[in-house]
Amino acid sequence: MRTIFWENNAVKLIDQRKLPDSFEILTCRTVNELGEAIRTLAIRGAPALEAAGGYGVALSAFERDFSDENELREHMKGRADYLASTRPTAVNLFVGIERVMNSALKGKSVEEIREIALKEAQRIADEDVERNMKMGEIGAELFEDGDSVLTICNTGSLATVYWGTALGVIRSAVEKGIELKVFACETRPLNQGSRLTTWELIQDGIDVTLIIDSMAGIVMQRGMVNKVIVGADRIVRDAVFNKIGTYTLSVLAKAHGIPFYVAAPKTTFDWEKFSQEVVIEERSREELIYCHTKCGKTLIAPKNVKVYNPAFDRTPLENVAAVVTEHGLIYPPYSENVPKILGL
Repeated sequence: MRTIFWENNAVKLIDQRKLPDSFEILTCRTVNELGEAIRTLAIRGAPALEAAGGYGVALSAFERDFSDENELREHMKGRADYLASTRPTAVNLFVGIERVMNSALKGKSVEEIREIALKEAQRIADEDVERNMKMGEIGAELFEDGDSVLTICNTGSLATVYWGTALGVIRSAVEKGIELKVFACETRPLNQGSRLTTWELIQDGIDVTLIIDSMAGIVMQRGMVNKVIVGADRIVRDAVFNKIGTYTLSVLAKAHGIPFYVAAPKTTFDWEKFSQEVVIEERSREELIYCHTKCGKTLIAPKNVKVYNPAFDRTPLENVAAVVTEHGLIYPPYSENVPKILGL
């Protein structure tokens, strides 16, 4: 099923905070509810956030009755600004918001604005599925029988509307009959690798081994993996921004002569910017000092310890062997080939 969808004038999504313990659908009937779902990672992953941004703008048009189209437009602009404030690093969120806003504002009545907004949001979701399938098809050629692939965070269906980016490439390769083994980093501090990636791969019957993040070096050193593939939250002219720990994997891969691949759609490219212009989201200290269980919170560090908790890091493009996109594989030099292949 899709990670996020529209039903009965509400946005519904798989609540990723509950996995793998339970599978639950969260219903968001207001933009505040959706914004909180985004902020607390009930939905996450750059492509899924693009759809969430689009659906959020559409949802704002249905939150209440409006006297005329001007009142609705002002309301939607305010709600769009709020949605954009929930996560600062993944550029796809802003792409989804802006795309639906730009289309909806052309409507000449309340009903027309609502209709346009919802159609455009649905189009974004449908396109995401289509491009993920294309990326999978294109990226599968990077793998051969017997490959062992290392990945971090979650880049599968749960990070997109359906199928996935980096994990979608792995899924497509297996569908073609290529035998792969996957090593999944747990991805501290919220464990998207252990909670979500292993769950998805087990559902698909794909061989997966879970490791803690700091084991990446030893599995490379011992020849247990021969390729790395990750997703991206933003790609600029000189770097890839992705889940914290990605940079470390790229350095280790380079030191061990292992190709390091990135899978991301065109909408993840923010090609007019350089890395120093990107704000890296810093999350709460509670994520590091507490362990959350059904029984409540357990303190795992002194309450008064200083905490540094960036959600993403910057991987120089020079560490990347190739980028998988829905328009084809992109190899260095990226300054020439990204504009050529993506038309940026």
